[in-house]
Parts: sequence; C-alpha cells; structure tokens
Amino acid sequence: MTIEAHKETLEFKAEVSQVLDLVIRSLYSNKEIFLRELVSNASDAAEKLRFEALSDDGLYEGDSELRIRVTMDREAGTLTISDNGIGLGRQEVMETIGSIASSGTRRFIESLSGDQAKDSKLIGQFGVGFYSAYIVADKVTLTSRRAGLGAEHGVRWESDGRGSYTLETVEKAGRGTDVTLHLKEDEKEFLDSWRLRSIIGKFSDHIALPVEMVKELYGEEAEQKKDEPPEFEQVNRGTALWMRNKSEITEGEYHDFYKHVSHDFEPPLSYAHNRVEGTNEYTTLLFVPKKAPWDLFDREQKHGVKLYVKRVFIMDEADKLMPHYLRFVKGVVDSDDLPLNVSRELLQHNRKIDTIRQANTKRILGLLETLASDEPEKYGAFWDEFGKVLKEGPAEDFANKERLAALMRFATTHSDSNDQRETLDGYIERMKEGQDKIYYITADTPVAARFSPHLEVFRKKGVEVLLLSDRVDEWLVNHLSEYKGKSLHSVAKGDLDLGELADKEEKEAKEKAAAEHGSLLERLKTALGERVEAVRPSTRLVDSPACLVVGEDDMSANLARVLKAVGQSAPNTKPTLEINLDHPLVRRLESEADEARFGDLGLILFDQAQLAEGGQLDDPAGFVGRLNKLMLNMMIAGG
Repeated sequence: MTIEAHKETLEFKAEVSQVLDLVIRSLYSNKEIFLRELVSNASDAAEKLRFEALSDDGLYEGDSELRIRVTMDREAGTLTISDNGIGLGRQEVMETIGSIASSGTRRFIESLSGDQAKDSKLIGQFGVGFYSAYIVADKVTLTSRRAGLGAEHGVRWESDGRGSYTLETVEKAGRGTDVTLHLKEDEKEFLDSWRLRSIIGKFSDHIALPVEMVKELYGEEAEQKKDEPPEFEQVNRGTALWMRNKSEITEGEYHDFYKHVSHDFEPPLSYAHNRVEGTNEYTTLLFVPKKAPWDLFDREQKHGVKLYVKRVFIMDEADKLMPHYLRFVKGVVDSDDLPLNVSRELLQHNRKIDTIRQANTKRILGLLETLASDEPEKYGAFWDEFGKVLKEGPAEDFANKERLAALMRFATTHSDSNDQRETLDGYIERMKEGQDKIYYITADTPVAARFSPHLEVFRKKGVEVLLLSDRVDEWLVNHLSEYKGKSLHSVAKGDLDLGELADKEEKEAKEKAAAEHGSLLERLKTALGERVEAVRPSTRLVDSPACLVVGEDDMSANLARVLKAVGQSAPNTKPTLEINLDHPLVRRLESEADEARFGDLGLILFDQAQLAEGGQLDDPAGFVGRLNKLMLNMMIAGG
C-alpha cells in the first residue's frame, strides 16, 4: 500500500510567533542549551516507546536497542539529532510542533512580564524546548514516523521560524525522529565534534540511554576505514543518575538532571535523593523548583513526578506519587516492586504506591522544614512562589496538618509590611497574657484586611491579628481550626469573645448601652428590614461608626464573594450590623426625628460598612443618591 504524498504550508498562530521570537532573543546568551533540549526530547521519545512496547512489543520493529545519535554534515552546515523512539504521526506533528501546546499558549503569553531575563525562565516550563533550535539555526527540518506504521507514513516538518511551516508525507524506513538544524553562518562552532561532545557530557551525561556520535579516526586508521560505514561510539555515561551512589554525584550533575526532567533553565531550590530498602524497595530523587510554573493554578496543570519500574519509564505526571498541594515538586520515583504493566487505574488502590506517597510527602516537608530553620531568606523566597499552594495542604492532608501549619507564613498586625513572613509559632510567643485564641481576618486584599474596622479594638488592646487575603485562605481556616491547642478565631464572626482580655467594665457598659439605646437599635432594624439579622452595640469598634458581622457558623462575607467570583453559588447570609454608640454619626442618627431621613442615614451606614470590608453594594446608584441628598441638605443647612 502506498500513501499519496501530501504537502501543505501552514501558518503559525500569532501567539506562537511571539513565543518563537522570545525564545530566539531571550536565550541567545545560553545557546548551548539547544542541544540539551533536543537530546532530552529524544530521550523522552525513547522512554515512551519502551512503555508502549510493554503491551505491544511489535512497536520495536525488531530493534529494541534504543539510542540517540548526534551527527553533522560540515559541507551542508547541518547538525542532526536522531532517535529511534516512539516517533510522531502527521496529526501529532501538527498538534505538538506546529502549535506549541495551543491549549495554553495564550495564557502563557499573558503571563509574560516583558522582562526578557525573567520571561526566559518560563520558556522551559512552558515546554518549548524544541524551539531553542532556532537560537543557532535559521531553518529546522523534522522528519518522523510513528512506531508501528509503515515506511510510507513518514512526515516532514520544516520551518524558518518566521511565521509558517510546511508539512509533507514522506517515506521513512526507520521509526523515530530526526531533527536537522541548518546552522546560521556564525554558529558553525557546533559542527566541531569535540565541542558537541563537551556539551553532551555537560548536560546529558545522566540520560539513561546511549547518546552516540561518529567515532573520530585519525592517521592510518582513518585512511584504512574511509570507505566503510561510520562507526558510532557512546559519548555519555548512560546510567540513570538516581541509581548512582549519592557520594559519586556532584551538585552540578543534580542540577543538570533537574533541568532535564523539568525543562527549567534554572537550578532547583533544593532536592532530596533517597534509596529505601525493605518490604517496599524504591529510589526517589525529588526537586523543589525556585520559581512557580506559569500554570501552577491551571486545572489541567500536570504533576512533575515520573514513575519508573526497574529503570523502565512507566508514566509522566504520576499524580498518585505526590499529594496535589505538592504538585510543583519535580523528579523521579523508581520502584523495584511494582509490575511493569502498572496502569493509572492500578495506582489508585495500590498499597505500595500509598506508602511511597506518604514517604515522599514527609521527605519534602522535612526538606522545607530544614530550609525554613537553616535558610529563612531562601525559604521566604520559596513561600512567595508556592505559599498559596501549600495552604491547600490542611484540606487535603489531615495527617500532616500541624507540620504544614508550622511551615506557613502570614502577614499580621505585628508588622506594617504586607509581606507574609510571620509564623504561627511566633504569633503564639507574642500572645498577650490571658489570650487563648489566634485571631484572624479574611479580606479581598492585604489593604482591606489591614484597615478593616473589625481590628480596631485589637489595635487598642495590642492584640495581634493574622491578615489573610489569599483566596485559598478561606479554605485554609475552614480546615485549620487550631494550632498547638490554640483555636483560630475570626474577628468578623459571631459575638466578640476576647476571653480574659475583655474588661469587665466594657462588658457591663455594652449591656447597659443595649438597654439605654434599645429604641435606636429597634429603629435601625426596622429601617434596614431583611438586610440584617439584627442590630446591636459593638465592642469591636473604636473609630468607625459601624461594621457587619456574620454568625459564628455562617459563611464569611469574603468566602461568599470568592465563590461568586468563580461562578459558584453562595448562601445569602444575613449579617448583623454592629454600631459604635460613641461615634458622632451614630449619636446624630439617634437624634434624627424625621423617619425618612433616619432611614436614609441608616442605609448609608449599612452600605459604608459593606464597602469597608471590601464588599460590593447591591444598589450602588441608591447609595449615591442617598449620599447626594445628605450632602445637599448639609449645604442648604450651612447657608
């Protein structure tokens, strides 16, 4: 059977051209990495073939010796990286090479800052390592055939990276992929054999496949064999790095391996390499990155741990090997005990996997604890990148809730900075005598939290409050109800309970005020109607006239806003309006005899309380109208 040759010219999407331009401009100062990226891609293709061949060894087509070859043609000015891995079909080429992960390209472009130095660090995480070829080449040709298909199903992709590419059907005898770089005139240094060997030794020594180059022959030997086919020799070590003894591995080798598995261009923040022996034998090499990937909060974001069984690659993104809140961790797990045909379904209910997952979690938490105690500045940088993800932990991992809480960092009223640097242990050390709760407030922004009216009495008494303004904080406090025997308590929920911090006189004064000003409270409740559950005197307020409080067991106003912002429904909880009976505005309100004006003033007070905590008004036009009427009356009264 023959397949009719089919050639077409296709345009890159606009955002793809942006990525290509960024790759070429931003990475030029580190142009050696193109070879690392292409060899890494070739290694991935070989591992994928090895995995698929577990259920269909016919994919080997009679050749199970997997390898990568780097060849050059000095006369033509080309450099070719070849593999005999899984290969690509025509549609796969269009989806993976022609569109650069099209489902996420736009979001990636939006995440760029415009700073080339910073943006270049995102490129590898985005997975466009193939396009690093354009740093040194003015044209790239990719020829591939998927394993198991006939020779007539080969496909050739070619582009100068300037807006379009050609795609055609070709004959290709062997499976796998050949990437040929047509080098720029000023990049011919990459046609030097020793230069290439040096780069491969530097970046790809750890790859567990042979990387081969043509053996260099000299003198009489070269003359004798000039008419013979070229002889290839392995130029990398070709052993799985994670299986080597830790004492034999340099930090540079660890860093290079991290870059291989993560496609990051920076070294990791930290790493842990362990061999476990006994009833469940396995090896782990896990890395914590320095920077968060651009898609960390994408619902389709992939986990970064690869699963191997006896050095055979099984699957990428093995999400059962690490909890979701540690999805930023990269690395490999190599088990001696799992079956080679293990599937994602089998991983769901496998005790050995559960054991590995628990051990991985403890290992990473231990790594972070060491970082936090020994290198606090470094840990602070980690928290800035990954703190929001770690806050997901208590909801997912009850067993490690206390350890996770100790690792968390918060902004608090102890400092004027909105940076999250304070610990819960530090908070407990600074607690006032008689204080038995950890107080917190949640809000949309750090500024809204810091200047909330709910904090006024806490400032007056010098009581520290956690300022929580990340969206995830609402879920955090719902699952982290206490720490080291101290309950976490919202300052915006329920009747304020300061315990021994409250003055007896204040409590008596509040009860007396409620009795003396009962008429005002009733009038306000009538004016506000169903908007509020009740109106009562406040012990929270010092400078502000009013604030809104929900019940102890009700959903906070901030959580309701968060849910609505992501398109989910939230219950319509009626708040309680607390008023500051010592405030001049409240005193003036109490003396107002005109019920219509009293109603307007009461509604303005209610709307102001909503705005003060970052809420949105149901009727902003009504608020403006009432405020304008009030201002006009004041001007008329003033003459």
